[in-house]
Amino acid sequence: MSSVSQVEAVNVEISVVLGRSVLPMAQLLRMGRGAVIPLDARENEEVWILANNHPVARGEIHITDDKIAITVTRPADVYDFMAGAKMQG
Repeated sequence: MSSVSQVEAVNVEISVVLGRSVLPMAQLLRMGRGAVIPLDARENEEVWILANNHPVARGEIHITDDKIAITVTRPADVYDFMAGAKMQG
């Protein structure tokens, strides 16, 4: 098996972070179905795209009918991602 084939066989978990929020655990435990969690993101703001929980890109959300897609817009700045986490905590 060639090294390229081995790399292509690796699975990567992709996540998209829409925004962040810091809540007291007591408030989180009281939340039920339909609860709204406010996020620090604004409408039309770029989202973070993570590969195995590591920021790799920024992107835009596109909604068509009942499908949601993300368009990659630029590489991620890991330092910006970490700064956002520190500001929340």
